[in-house]
Amino acid sequence: MKKIVISVCGSTGCLAGGAEDVVRKFKEETGKLGAESVEVKTTGCHGFCERGPLVVVYPERTMYCGVKESDVPEILSAALNGRTLDRLLYTDPTTGKKIQHEYDVPFYTKQRRILLGLNGVIDPTSIDDYISRGGYSALRKALKMSPVEVILEIKKAKLRGRGGAGFPTGLKWELCANAKSDVKYVICNADEGDPGAYQDRSLIEGNPHSVLEGMIIGAHTIGSSQGYVYIRHEYPLALKNLVTAIGQAKERGFLGKGILGSGFDFEVGVKRGGGAFVCGEETALIASIEGRPGEPRQRPPYPTESGLWGKPTLIDNVKTLASVPFIIDKGAEWYSELGTSKSGGTMIFSLVGKVNNSGLVEVPLGMTLREIIYEIGGGAPEGKEVKAVQTGGPSGGVIPRRIFDLPVDYETLAQAGSIMGSGGMIVMDETVCMVDIAKYFLNFTTEESCGKCTTCREGTKRMLEILTRISEGKGKQEDLNTLEELASVISEASMCALGKTAPNPVLTTMKYFREEYEAHIDGKCPAGVCKALIAYSIDEDKCTGCGACAIVCPQKAVIGEKGKKYRIEAEKCIKCGACRDACRFGAVVVT
Repeated sequence: MKKIVISVCGSTGCLAGGAEDVVRKFKEETGKLGAESVEVKTTGCHGFCERGPLVVVYPERTMYCGVKESDVPEILSAALNGRTLDRLLYTDPTTGKKIQHEYDVPFYTKQRRILLGLNGVIDPTSIDDYISRGGYSALRKALKMSPVEVILEIKKAKLRGRGGAGFPTGLKWELCANAKSDVKYVICNADEGDPGAYQDRSLIEGNPHSVLEGMIIGAHTIGSSQGYVYIRHEYPLALKNLVTAIGQAKERGFLGKGILGSGFDFEVGVKRGGGAFVCGEETALIASIEGRPGEPRQRPPYPTESGLWGKPTLIDNVKTLASVPFIIDKGAEWYSELGTSKSGGTMIFSLVGKVNNSGLVEVPLGMTLREIIYEIGGGAPEGKEVKAVQTGGPSGGVIPRRIFDLPVDYETLAQAGSIMGSGGMIVMDETVCMVDIAKYFLNFTTEESCGKCTTCREGTKRMLEILTRISEGKGKQEDLNTLEELASVISEASMCALGKTAPNPVLTTMKYFREEYEAHIDGKCPAGVCKALIAYSIDEDKCTGCGACAIVCPQKAVIGEKGKKYRIEAEKCIKCGACRDACRFGAVVVT
């Protein structure tokens, strides 16, 4: 009888949805049946987070969505009898057709899952699983190459830093390799602070050995014997799997003294960040590891010359390091062909917000925003229109729907006023107010500013004060000019990337949605979001008297009797929107 492997997504998202109970139930049921031909495997993130918990049955790769503990006996019975359980299959919202195979689901068909390719296949706590899929073969190959050969391969692959700046990785490695010092360090930057971003977390949760292998290759190339993974305190599962992987790698001779019989020694330690967004900046991260406040410093000197404890230091993002084994194993030419003329490979985006198919998306660099948002993401839910997308997290820019045919690469996004960042992609529909969204992100960067430089510390506060006035209908036309002037100064004079990019959400929303700012100055919020400028009421012609609005109102501001027309007492209403969300007849009106 053929072996059946049941892969259950064990990422943080699916665990929150009950995946742990699903795994336990599968193991209980297979034990009762004595089904030795069935292996139950907890894996990393499968990517399609919107439909989790996800279960994939191999070898057919039958994918089941939204699986609950109570579904397990039926799934297992179907697998053992060569059937499928139709009710849990993905249903295409356009055609209504049930889709059995994971690879046929539209969410996956246009992706190139290179970095995430093993996430739904291997047990992240098993080094044998990783090795059986070619793991550490790139390290063996790299140990037989000279540092110059490795660097040349990375350069030819056109790999650029996936943490945000997009600096050529091969050049960074070369600079660090050429630095004169007996002591050098390698740091993996896993301090993923962008709201809505979880690509790095998911990579470490699902395939920590790929990141370690990239670190070891980097260390051998630059001549380092000590590395650190700087990981966010809020990532307990990623930390657990990482520590397990480090222990396993040492046992198998991939870490420690004389790696794989060579004269190369390398150890990896783990440092937990305290959750400061600014510590994603490399010099602030270094300060944090050294036990000092996480504040950036002036550059040059750059970390490749003077980094951790004043020694040359190679700092790369999780996705950057995880890309290295593929380049060494499959070749620079193969990797470079996946991207654009200036940027090779794929990029993982966390596609979130007002989009039907949210989750982790890995695509070749150069794919258009339209393809990602509509063909992979499925557009906006509930029949609404996508209005814009923000790329690059709180320091990124807001890009309107009318220019969604832009290819996603470092240069094109920069020309549009945004950045690649670490891969955050937040979709917004027509219900989103652009003044409010700019205020939200500027508030985030203001709070996360370390306060070291005046332009960032004080400048972002002044911008936030002006935005707040505008959102309350107290703004003036000249405020728009002041915002632009402040943004220019902050961008030019701030010490680190947090300050230099903090104005991006304001500048891009003003550039592409200036009419919304002017409407707020005239006392109107077109999206009906800014509370000071809106009022809630009930259209009596549409009200059916169902009472749904009254039930959900936290202030008891909706007055009336069931079966009769309801009304809203304005003085009690806090404009939370609960009544509008509850009404199925469009009777709640925002003016």
